[in-house]
Amino acid sequence: MSGTSMDGVDAALLETDGDAYLRVGRHVCVPYPSNFRGALLRLSFTDADLLGIEQDVTDLQCQAVRELCKTSGVDLATIDVIGFHGQTIRHEPQAGKTWQLGDGQHMADYLARVVVNNFRQNDMAHGGQGAPFAPAYHRALVQSCAISEPVAVLNIGGVSNVSLIDGELLYACDCGPGNALIDDWVSSRCAVPYDQGGRIARAGRIDELALAQLLDHPYFKQVGPKSLDRNTFSAAPASGLSPEDGAATFAAFTAAAIALEARRLPSMPREWVVVGGGRLNTYLLDELRQRLAVPVRVAEDIGWNGAAIEAQAFAYLAVRSLRQLPLSWPSTTGVSKPVTGGVRWNPARTGAAAK
Repeated sequence: MSGTSMDGVDAALLETDGDAYLRVGRHVCVPYPSNFRGALLRLSFTDADLLGIEQDVTDLQCQAVRELCKTSGVDLATIDVIGFHGQTIRHEPQAGKTWQLGDGQHMADYLARVVVNNFRQNDMAHGGQGAPFAPAYHRALVQSCAISEPVAVLNIGGVSNVSLIDGELLYACDCGPGNALIDDWVSSRCAVPYDQGGRIARAGRIDELALAQLLDHPYFKQVGPKSLDRNTFSAAPASGLSPEDGAATFAAFTAAAIALEARRLPSMPREWVVVGGGRLNTYLLDELRQRLAVPVRVAEDIGWNGAAIEAQAFAYLAVRSLRQLPLSWPSTTGVSKPVTGGVRWNPARTGAAAK
């Protein structure tokens, strides 16, 4: 999995039946080279050299799979299937379009394993938003633990999205910005890739006028399920702020947008569990706790690896795809009916087919 933060590749091992059985293995994160990340960010606005960059994305993610197996002491030949999400470069749900770079056949041939990718396309073909796509796995994780429901699993990557698990009810949507605005802001003004621990934001003050302008966006008037692109929101309202005040304001924007969506959830969570890179920003977590007014924990508090969950999710979804089980539901993406998805790629090498 490589998310909308576009900072690298997460790869995770999972043993599962695509239903309730989960056995979590090791995880690795392979950062993108800085010049490559810049090229990906530019693809959000232009289609230059798509094929070349797609090849590079695929090769880098193949390397992540090999590194994961090496680190874990696992023979790649024993892997049954690789769930290959690819790199999202643009997401336009209102137009029924989403772009994930990644050549499934090339990965299958290169690694000599069965690969499943293109998870989102069938959802969009049936009227869905194509995102968020991890709720099925979030539910499996929650129901494998002693957590009192209803519970909200909040992923804060480039954007933020929530999965509400309450018995048979599974609801999801993108809440608003995640780390993307913060990362882009501190990268351009402080020459660092992200606000480590929220230190820059903690040295600043929230600009309430800029925050109000940021929250005055049509997306927050839409009802879910709904999804958005990494670049949906403009940083313009904060353009005159200091680096510290801007970081504080964008962190508050992320938290306030999540709090707005919390009021619309079909049931009130007893607690929130935060996964993804945003869980490491303590300033953002403090803002969340103030605005949600219910317990907010991070993944590690309950024994999860918060950095690995999205990668684990696409391993889980790959197995569900092979079993033709639903990957999305009307209550998670707005799709017309529960649908499966994903495209299976078999390796072309003789004798290389996985189990």
